[in-house]
Amino acid sequence: MESYSILKDLAIIIIAAKLFGILARKCKAPQVVGEIIAGLLIGPSILGLVDQSDFILQMAEIGVILLMFSAGLETDLKELMKTGPIAALIACAGVFIPLVLGALYYMVFYGFAPWGSNEFYEAVFIGTILTATSVSITVQSLKEMGKLKGRVGTTILSAAIIDDVIGIIVLTFVIGFKNPDSKPSTVVINTILFFVLAVGVGFISYKIFKWIDKRYPHTRRIPIAGLAYCFIMSYVAEQYFGIADITGAYVAGIILCSINDSEYIERKIDINSYMLFGPVFFASIGLKTDLNDVTGGILLFAVGFVIVGLISKIIGCGLMARICRFKGKDALKIGVGMMTRGEVALIVAQKGLSMNLIDPVYFTAVILLIIVSSISTPIVLKFLYSRDKEENGVQTA
Repeated sequence: MESYSILKDLAIIIIAAKLFGILARKCKAPQVVGEIIAGLLIGPSILGLVDQSDFILQMAEIGVILLMFSAGLETDLKELMKTGPIAALIACAGVFIPLVLGALYYMVFYGFAPWGSNEFYEAVFIGTILTATSVSITVQSLKEMGKLKGRVGTTILSAAIIDDVIGIIVLTFVIGFKNPDSKPSTVVINTILFFVLAVGVGFISYKIFKWIDKRYPHTRRIPIAGLAYCFIMSYVAEQYFGIADITGAYVAGIILCSINDSEYIERKIDINSYMLFGPVFFASIGLKTDLNDVTGGILLFAVGFVIVGLISKIIGCGLMARICRFKGKDALKIGVGMMTRGEVALIVAQKGLSMNLIDPVYFTAVILLIIVSSISTPIVLKFLYSRDKEENGVQTA
């Protein structure tokens, strides 16, 4: 009869996650923050209504795979190619600077570790969490101000997309290097081979899906085939190349993002993700967070982590934008617009936890970063634009 308790756990998770998600949205915070808090509340740390189980963990893994698949499907390759080198340079700086500063901050806080030690990889992984950008809050703010279509808005949007791709690649390398049985050369070769395979197989897959889409437009078989393709790519990435399954899911989404029914696939996938797998994933983060181990030192680390997370994006992206001949105020807008964190940061943190790269107590710092960056970014952007005397919203270099 214990197996039926899973149904009770799912009911509690779904109801609590949605209620707190709605409350978070009313408080102008990301819905995922409410879902995480719900998991924290119903988990072992507070009420103890739901315990972690292998079933919940497996559903959470499916949830994160679906989230990354959807993120890939939402990628606009044409816009990505249009913005081109400048957005790529800004994205690279927006990954490199937070990665380095995050790792250095961890080492300053806990002590410098020798190259290749577990402590060294923990520090690098803390930096890796800071590389991800969640641009949805920024996009909504720019839309409200009528600035999304300007050069600054387009650059932020494109750089954020490239930023996530690079961040996932960095995550792939860090996880590969952490494996005691792996060699650096093997990790590099496997990663390169996977992306070479993804390009070759992806081109063939794209042609097949395009043919199916043309012959059976807007039919349910297309999202069903897309979902199966997502799971296959996730399995191949993890099983044969030692790469995170979320990387395979993200690549699958990018491969299919240009077919006519990509939005239709994304909508159908989002139904599963929104109703069940997404809430279970985000609530599971709360379930894993153990408040009993949170000390004054951890809270102090979390505050510094937030400060480093915000400043590193402004420095990295803003400075590179200035080098790319954006005006000073526009460069600052790009840096501020890139500092929001959200689902991808949580996904990276969750993957690190499953690989024993970080302790669950550090989820407190990640959640705090998401809340602070999500609230502060729109406020600072509106302040910067309020001082802008341009009338048409089209930024010039």
